[in-house]
Amino acid sequence: MSVVPAEARPGGSRSGTGTGREPAELGPRARLWPSLAAVYRAQLSRARVARIPLLFVATFQSVGILVMMRGVVDGGSEAESVVAGSAVLVVAFVALNLLAQYFGQLRASGGLDHYATLPVPPAAVVLGAAGAYASFTVPGTVLTAVFGCVLFGLPLAHLWVLVAVIPLAGAALSGLGAACGLLAPRPELATVLGQLGMSAALLLGVLPPERMPEAVRLLRDLLPSTYGVEALARTFGPRPDWAFVIGDLAVCAGVGVASLAVATWAYRRAAVR
Repeated sequence: MSVVPAEARPGGSRSGTGTGREPAELGPRARLWPSLAAVYRAQLSRARVARIPLLFVATFQSVGILVMMRGVVDGGSEAESVVAGSAVLVVAFVALNLLAQYFGQLRASGGLDHYATLPVPPAAVVLGAAGAYASFTVPGTVLTAVFGCVLFGLPLAHLWVLVAVIPLAGAALSGLGAACGLLAPRPELATVLGQLGMSAALLLGVLPPERMPEAVRLLRDLLPSTYGVEALARTFGPRPDWAFVIGDLAVCAGVGVASLAVATWAYRRAAVR
């Protein structure tokens, strides 16, 4: 049997006070944006087939509401609220309802364990899934807005503001939907919470605020999608007040950051249980 000097061994030491082993260096942590892009692409490819029929239902629902309200509302500011609310309702259907169901089922089936083993930040999982689901709302929202403008005789010139309304309102509602799905103890409760949120967006966003009681208006102001509706509705006027439009979009952005932060915390909480 040969004797190897301590100096010849990797990390060896003559002192005998330590184990003689250096801790192995871990690989670099995954960065947020590349991880976010990878999760987004994966979610987009997985949800493409399953969610297209539901997106058709969301668009058909909003178009049906426009047709129904045409017999009640003639024009003016009420028509602007109806069209803007119906367009944002497509975003609410996907961001609140479908995303709450998705994360609720993912938690119940143990799917969060799969994401927990991946070297991706929790924020990338939440943002990637929310972004993928929000992407499906773009065609339906644009179609609903164009159809509503034609139906009620509203101008189409400023519909480009949907470029800001869809992602900002979608971020605010997606964060709430993901949080509901991750915090709900059972997937059935997550589904109920998502449907209640979508119903609130329907009743408080589509109906003209002038016809609502004061107490209901206060509830309407607490709903994040309201500010996306207001931002879009203001652009239908002959001279839109862009300062108010930007202010409404800023509120959507602020609520979106807060709600996605809550959803990220809820993901960490659910993943370690």
